[in-house]
This record gives sequence, C-alpha cells and structure tokens, in this order.
Amino acid sequence: MTPAKTILHPRITIMESFGVEGESEILKAIFLPLITPSHLVPVVEIARIFAMHGVDVTIITTPANAAIFQSSIDRDSSRGSSIRTHTIKFPQIPGLPEGMESINASTPKDMTSKIVEGMSILELQFRQAFRDMKPDFIVTDMFYVWSVEVAAELDIPRLIYMGGTYFAHCAMDSLERFEPHNKVGSDDESFLLPGLPHEIEMIRSQLPIRFRNPNHQYEYLMKAVKESAKKSYGSVFKSFREFEGVYEEHYKKIMGTKSWNVGPISSWVNQDASDKAGRGHAKEEEEEEKGKEGWLAWLDSKKEDSVLYVCFGSMNNFPSTQLVEIAHALEDSGHDFLWVVRKVDEGEAKGFVEEFEKRVQASNKGYLIWGWAPQLLILEHPAVGAVVTHCGMNTVIESVDAGLPLVTWPLFAEQFFNEKLLVDVLKIGVPIGAKKWREWNGLGDEIVKREDIGKAIALLMSGGEESLEIRKRAKAMSVAAKKAIQVGGSSYNSLKELIEELRSLKLQKVNRKMEEPLA
Repeated sequence: MTPAKTILHPRITIMESFGVEGESEILKAIFLPLITPSHLVPVVEIARIFAMHGVDVTIITTPANAAIFQSSIDRDSSRGSSIRTHTIKFPQIPGLPEGMESINASTPKDMTSKIVEGMSILELQFRQAFRDMKPDFIVTDMFYVWSVEVAAELDIPRLIYMGGTYFAHCAMDSLERFEPHNKVGSDDESFLLPGLPHEIEMIRSQLPIRFRNPNHQYEYLMKAVKESAKKSYGSVFKSFREFEGVYEEHYKKIMGTKSWNVGPISSWVNQDASDKAGRGHAKEEEEEEKGKEGWLAWLDSKKEDSVLYVCFGSMNNFPSTQLVEIAHALEDSGHDFLWVVRKVDEGEAKGFVEEFEKRVQASNKGYLIWGWAPQLLILEHPAVGAVVTHCGMNTVIESVDAGLPLVTWPLFAEQFFNEKLLVDVLKIGVPIGAKKWREWNGLGDEIVKREDIGKAIALLMSGGEESLEIRKRAKAMSVAAKKAIQVGGSSYNSLKELIEELRSLKLQKVNRKMEEPLA
C-alpha cells in the first residue's frame, strides 16, 4: 500500500494552511458501548485493541460505566496508546438513585426501565458528541440502531458490534426465514434448523420469546438491529475464524454485508496480571482483596485440571431452590470447585448458601466468591480443569482460549444457540439438560435437578475416554485461539485489513475534498 504522505504530497501545503497536517495519517474513532457489563466490557476491549494498533480512540459512556474500565484505559494510555474516555452525565430520572447507570443481575426490576429511559434521553447528547468530535468512523453496540443514521449524516463508516456468535445469528436467521418452530405440535418436540452448514436440532421452549410470541417487543428490537446491521459498513465480532469460520462465511452470505473477526479479545488486550486482575471491575473492596488472595492460595493448593469453575455471568439470578440443587450437585460430585455466587436473596436461601460455604471450606473441597471474580486469572490457573457456564459469549470465548471444556447451562438471550455450537458442532461441551429459555431478569420456572447437574460434571471430570476426547478438542481450539491474534494469525490479519480499509476510505475522502475548488 502506498504510504499516505506520498499520495498527499502535492496537497501538503494546502492541508497545512488549514491546520490539519498529518491528520490524514491518523484514524480517529469513537466507540459507544452498551451500559450492561456483558456488552460494555467486550466493546471497550475491542476499542483498546484498535488503539494498540495505532487508531486514536475515544470511548463515550456515562461516569459510573466509565469507572468499570477506566483503570484499563489509564494503563493503555501510559503504555503509549492514544485512547481516552469521554463521559456524559447520566440524566436525573425521578426515583433512580444517583450512580445507578448499568443494567446487571443486581439491578432492581423497577429500576431497569428508568435506566432505559435515561439512555433514550442520552441519545441526543451521544449524537451531538459524534458531530463535535468528527471521527473517521464509529463502532457502536448493536442495540444503538440509531447510530447508523448519524454515520450517514457525517459520511463516515459505522461498524456494528454484534454480540453473540456468528452461529447464533445464523440460527436466528434460519428461524426467521423458514419458521420450523411453527411446524411442530408442542414446545418439547424437536425440529431441524434449515439452511445451516450442520444439522442442528432444537425444541421450541429453548427459543427466545420473540419466536414464540411474534408480538413481543424484543421482536421489533431485533428486527431493527438486523436492518441497521445491513445498513452499516460492516460488523465486528469477538470470535475467531478457527472457532466458527464456516458460520462467519454463512453470516456474510445471508446478510450480504462485510464482517471482521477480532477475537479472542480478552487475551489480546489483557496481557499482564494487572490487566487481568482489574478488568471489568470498578472498585475492589477490602474484603474482595482478601478474597482474591484466598482463592489464589486455594487454587495453588490443588492438582492440575482438578477444579471445576462455576460461573453464570453478570446478568443472572437463580431462585433459591435452584441454588440448593447446584450446591448439592457440586458437593456430591466429589470434585473440587470454585463457585462465583452473584446474588442470594435474604432469608433461608442466603443462610443455606452461607452454611454451605462454611462446610465446603472446612472440608477444603470448595471455594465461593461472592459478587465479582477476576475470571481471566482464574481460567488461566493450571488447577482449573473445566467450566460450568451459562453459555454467554464472553465466558465461552475466554474458556476456549484457556483450553477448558464446558458444562453448558444456557439461560436466556442467544445462549441456547451458543450451546448447540459448543456441543453439536465443536464437541467441546456437555449439556446440563436445560430446556427452557427465560427472560434475562426473570428466575424462570425450570429447576435443573442435582442428579442431572451431577451427570454432566461426572462425564466431563471423570477422565474417561469421552472426557479425554472433549479435552483434546478443547486444547486444540486453545492453540488455534492463541495463533489467531499473533502476527499473521486470522484475527490479526482481519483487524489489519479492516484498519487499512478504513484508512483508505479516509484518504479517498481527504483527496476528494482537496480536489474541490476553493471558494
């Protein structure tokens, strides 16, 4: 590729007269993440990767959300990356406590709608920030469907961050086009998803509610997301080619748009212990600091591949009856386990889990972390041998990167599709047997019994032939994940091509302006 200065050399003096010398060589980008951890953290990490590769990056968010990742941005800036955070004050909404600006498992249901109301008010300020900052391109979360209009107004590319896997979006497209779920007689009758590269069977109760209730508000939102994706310059996924390359190609074909892989993102951008320890966490209280030391010492005392890591993400709450079943299954399994407990209601359930914690710590068979956990550090610890997961894309990719097989327990969003990828296509997961999709902020009415949980754990941790084959495939996928982000790897090349393409678009735009007659 011809260097930018060579192309622009005849016009350098004109550019200098407008005070823009050198600007044509630097790409300026704005990243706008969603205000929920499962979307915010990956978009911020993708922004950091762009900054590592010479792009001037501004992340726009609200103060409380900025606090979740600001330490990472400060470290990157000190290392030479051109990256910063621009905060816009969250509007005052009657009844919403100051500082409550993020939606996660601990957000009260009656506060969620108020936070969404605040975000709709912020849209005007976000739009104005784009106009004032004059970026060369923007990267926004898939749920900011309005941002494609701003990009068109500013005549710049809009890249859409697509949460979930390529596989999940291809599966949803199959359901939208062929409606196989409407041709079965009951919620537990299986059907094939037509038009996919693999034969995939599901049952209707595992599908997001929009497929069972076409008038649900989520149906209109996802249609808007899909339309905005088609109008965007292209999409960015945190996946990698070796993980689901056949579905990457299928997605491009059915959508008719460009798409780039830039994953696994967490290991690419979080390269030392300080990055991994503080990633995605605003403040570490004294007790949490002690807890960190405790879990590390506990893991250090365990044999390689002997510990089961149990975590269900930042958006999940379980009813007390389900917590009881999980606790008994883990204790009865006979395997060591580290369980991240997000939230327990006051009363009998809280007392049960606290007593359970005392008992398993006394026997040294289990360790509980309450609230936030430094997941990247845990996953890479040699004592961890497998993961029990809700099949959220962040944990899935991070576990795959670490070479860990998975016990799959999908709950909501696109997680049942992700399970099919892990279990039926890649064959690196064992299903727990969950059959009912539920709202992200609901407890659901399905209780998975301890016996079923125990069977999945036993299969994966037994050391039998099937277990060894699953582990072998997981290790091979880990090797591929690490190669993907190295120089010459599939994701490295994908990012490089994308940045070069965006730079070329900017230079073409600059050249067109230089060719315009002066007034």
